[in-house]
Amino acid sequence: MHLAGRRPVLERLKQRPETIHSLYLSQGTDLPEIVQAARQAQISFETLSPAAFQRKTGEIHAQGVLAEVDPFRYAEVEDLIRGSGTKPLLLLLDRITDPQNLGSILRTTACLGGIALVLPKHDSAGVTDTVLRVACGGENHVPVALVTNLSNACQLLKRHDYWIAGAQAEGGTPLHQVDWPSPLALILGSEGGGIRHGLQKQLDLRVTLPMPGAPLSFNVGVAAALIAYEIRRPRR
Repeated sequence: MHLAGRRPVLERLKQRPETIHSLYLSQGTDLPEIVQAARQAQISFETLSPAAFQRKTGEIHAQGVLAEVDPFRYAEVEDLIRGSGTKPLLLLLDRITDPQNLGSILRTTACLGGIALVLPKHDSAGVTDTVLRVACGGENHVPVALVTNLSNACQLLKRHDYWIAGAQAEGGTPLHQVDWPSPLALILGSEGGGIRHGLQKQLDLRVTLPMPGAPLSFNVGVAAALIAYEIRRPRR
């Protein structure tokens, strides 16, 4: 996979340098943090002329730095919930096909901590080069599981005492009134179709983000950030 951009590459150098195979810098670009982090991690790099760097990156806005890294490794749901400690908040993403949204969710959840993502294998964005670029290093901090069927995943989670909540545009309990159970899995559906009917049967709780302004809808990445922040917010 290709990892482009200063922040994504810098975070990878700091967190998981062993996954980097090659590192390329564009000549004439000021990258002191990248150079220092590469030397500290004992990762060699190659400086290319601007023309050669452009040929390697194509249309990607790489900010003068490109890394070739290991393919993304997905986790197993069972591994996420195993153990006797505090279980993570799980975000189950139903039909989130836009890599920009997935990358945004990865970045947000990395900042909040204690969260993992669960994606279906079909009809969903996967962790691609674009997702990594938008995530800005979030993939180093957030486990992502890939499952064949989200309904089956919900049943597995319930056997491990998870509550299943679903975010919907209207009709649910307003976010600020929810007494969040734990451990919790939250399903976020597509902006156009919401949560699929089969998954709605799995819900123990339905929540809604109040929108006192224009009668529009939140982007799913924004909705994920707002709801996850509210769930993870320290309680008095």
